[in-house]
Amino acid sequence: MGDRENSLIKLQDLASFLDEGSFDDNMQQLAAISARVLNAENCSLMLLTESEDEAAGGDDMCLRVCGSCGSLPAAAYKENTRTGEGIAGRVVATGKALFIEDIERSEFAQWARRANDPRKSLLSSPIAINGKTIGVINISGHRQARSFTKDDLSLLEVVALFVGKAIQVVQLQNILRSRFTQMALMQFAEKDIGGALECAVANPDQVARILAKSFYKEMTRAGFGSSQIINAASEIVGQLSVSLSRHSKRIEQQTAG
Repeated sequence: MGDRENSLIKLQDLASFLDEGSFDDNMQQLAAISARVLNAENCSLMLLTESEDEAAGGDDMCLRVCGSCGSLPAAAYKENTRTGEGIAGRVVATGKALFIEDIERSEFAQWARRANDPRKSLLSSPIAINGKTIGVINISGHRQARSFTKDDLSLLEVVALFVGKAIQVVQLQNILRSRFTQMALMQFAEKDIGGALECAVANPDQVARILAKSFYKEMTRAGFGSSQIINAASEIVGQLSVSLSRHSKRIEQQTAG
């Protein structure tokens, strides 16, 4: 059985993907499955989110790594890639997949991460939901020590379609599990649940702000004072710090392994 047939069989893992655990865990699983389909050692998933750069006014969109498989430095999770910047930024800006035969001889040489790896080819494809680009999937390091081809790029574009659908399922299922989120989104969308769910998938940053405002309003209505609300917010930040710390350690262990 050839590589192409094997890859198509592996696509079944993406087609039957069911989320379990946290969003971060889901993204790690999707990256690992995608790498297996492409017979690659390295895969990273990057999603668009609102920039926190005050100098840019905080309104620009940037790409952040949300899941990976293979040797990706833990520091990469803290990096922001602007639209049009680097390989992933170019893919988002153009909405087209990109095949680079030799990263060191390309216009993207300054963004090469693995200088000691003799395998210099890589692939990058946009991830879309309902026709809107939400992120990028990157592939490098073929396990058979060969260069990727344009046929591999075509396969990655198919994988990106499955990944987009999987992310959409994860987001929608997470919303449907949370009664508080459902209520907040329905209030925002004036009881149009279809519009609320579409908003959640297309713009998770906006949903986060909606939930924050709803959280504040509900605590105020329940009679909690400013100090109690601050304590609750601090608890959320504390839980997030613990989660990010565990996630960072897991990435470092995978990299070391």
